[in-house]
Amino acid sequence: MIEPETMRTGSDGRGPGRDLDERAPVLISTMNDVPGYRVTRVYGECFGLTVRSRNAFSQFGAGLKSLFGGELVGMTKNLQASRQVVIERMVQEAEARGANAVLAMRFDTSEMGGNWTEICAYGTAVVVEPA
Repeated sequence: MIEPETMRTGSDGRGPGRDLDERAPVLISTMNDVPGYRVTRVYGECFGLTVRSRNAFSQFGAGLKSLFGGELVGMTKNLQASRQVVIERMVQEAEARGANAVLAMRFDTSEMGGNWTEICAYGTAVVVEPA
């Protein structure tokens, strides 16, 4: 959670700072609100997405592994990396709007074609301030 001392006031004196040299981290929460903070501005939905393809070798290896059971480590690492990418893209969009938090964040994954997977992170870009 963002501590109150990281919630800086911008150079215009209104709200959390978005100055390049004083950027506080963007709070990401799966909740609709944050205890101890109030939403002072809503910018709306923000997204980060990527479409990934699987190479034939990893798909073949995963197919063999699935016959015997167990975790598909390569696929797990790929999904973890993809989720990190989409979170970063979502945060960039939220920051570009002036938000310092993303609430109700969720992931969505869907298959596109035989070998493509879309991974999306989405939520509501807002400004939160200590209550």
